[in-house]
Amino acid sequence: MALVTAGTSRRTSLELITGVVVLIALALMLVAAIVGEGRKTDSTGYPLHASFSHIDGLGVGSDVRLAGVTVGQVVSERVDPATFKAEVTFTVRPDIKLPTDSAAIITSDSLLGGKYIALSPGGDDSNLRADATVNQTQGSISLEQLLSKFIFSVTDTLTRANKDAAKDKQAGAADTGKGDLP
Repeated sequence: MALVTAGTSRRTSLELITGVVVLIALALMLVAAIVGEGRKTDSTGYPLHASFSHIDGLGVGSDVRLAGVTVGQVVSERVDPATFKAEVTFTVRPDIKLPTDSAAIITSDSLLGGKYIALSPGGDDSNLRADATVNQTQGSISLEQLLSKFIFSVTDTLTRANKDAAKDKQAGAADTGKGDLP
């Protein structure tokens, strides 16, 4: 009996120690994630500005990518009180020289992923300088807006089809009734 109690006691102690180690590891990962989040912004490179109608999901620290490669970060966002557009300031690595007719497009990593600015270089001979404004922009496309438009379109199509079927049925009944008269 004493042997069974000693074995159970060792197993309970081992489980307790394992649980404490796992909790400490989780706490350390949580602290690292919180501390690392503030360091995401990288202000090296030259700053550029762009105005967007919607920047849903884009935040300070979001990536700026060119051909899928991260070349900068979003450093600030604000609303222009005169135009009610979102003014975004982002950096681009100093070795990347963008033509003045380049475009900035807000796109998403995946359906559930974060947003980033995708740069599409133009073909102009002159390049954007530090603190220049990218004039060709495309704002964020909201998945919720796309789904609501799709649902509205399907509902509208079904409603029209039902109305057309009801009209055809009434016209068929009227024709059938007239044909029976002498």
